[in-house]
Amino acid sequence: MNIPMVDLKGQYESLKDEIDSSILQALSETRFILGPNVQSFDKEAAEYLGAKHAISCANGTDALHLALLAAGIQPGDEVITTAFTFIATAEAIRYIGAIPVFVDIQPQSLNIDPDRIRAAITDKTRAILPVHLFGQAADMNEIQAIADEFGLLIIEDCAQSFGARYQGKTTGTLGCVGAFSFFPSKNLGCYGDGGMVTTNDDELASRVRMLRNHGSSKQYHHDVIGFNSRLDELQAVILRIKLKHIDDYNRKRLEVARTYNQLLAGSRFTTPNIPPDRDHVFHQYTLLCDERDKLRETILAQDIACAVYYPIPLHQQQAFHDTEQPQLPVTESVAQRCLSFPIFPEMTSAQIETVCEALLAAK
Repeated sequence: MNIPMVDLKGQYESLKDEIDSSILQALSETRFILGPNVQSFDKEAAEYLGAKHAISCANGTDALHLALLAAGIQPGDEVITTAFTFIATAEAIRYIGAIPVFVDIQPQSLNIDPDRIRAAITDKTRAILPVHLFGQAADMNEIQAIADEFGLLIIEDCAQSFGARYQGKTTGTLGCVGAFSFFPSKNLGCYGDGGMVTTNDDELASRVRMLRNHGSSKQYHHDVIGFNSRLDELQAVILRIKLKHIDDYNRKRLEVARTYNQLLAGSRFTTPNIPPDRDHVFHQYTLLCDERDKLRETILAQDIACAVYYPIPLHQQQAFHDTEQPQLPVTESVAQRCLSFPIFPEMTSAQIETVCEALLAAK
């Protein structure tokens, strides 16, 4: 049985009539740049997330970049973050000349460890950038307490956590600003690139809106040097339709993850923890295991997709060779043992059972 990591075709087929007719409508209106669907999506996403402002942009990396700039992070400032994440997290920090300071992760959640943040703070530290990895919110109460004590900003990387909640509040509303990605494979994904910045700060939101549109708040009036980072109108059409289904998508992902955990209970694999005080939306279902690469080859040979997120932590990447090389034992161990398996809302019981049977039979 061929089982993909995510079934974008199946999801499209279930929404085909609405998506196709809505795209044709947008084409007929010919308002392609910051058109009515972009404006409506920004309002609808803000309402869903419980944020005062949601400002769409071209992609998730730009969302992080714009968030950092709008928050006032300057060249030479230090931003504490995790090395167990996609490169965009730290890439955006370097874009503005700031310095990523990598600290270790928790062995269960795989999110940044608040106990390691305090020791990394210096007189140059300006912000903490937690990543809500694989769809589970980081320990935001502890992180907020540290931020308050030292007067630091919190900038959330929500690329994998749209719809996740922490003690009743959605990710993207827990810090001063949040950054989302709508890459096609995300829980809320479009059919190309897309991103969004969220905040409850009016002034910060105004800066993001200017920065995403050539530094302009009024046509042909440019207050700052900005960027061309606007969400495409056709992508907004798709996102507006999918947004109506996001809670159902996330609920079904959680059901798949719980079934995986039940079927794999007592095995040699360390399954993801599902904490009671936050909603895990399972962008990825990631196991920890010994002899990971051997297992990966065995599973792939059975036409079952699996992937390593992430094989090389950022502090070990050549791109960050000039950054201080910290000792991150949990991060480095997890990077050698992590393996992610198919998870998507349309996944059938037969597909889940097939994956688990292959895992349990693997030597």
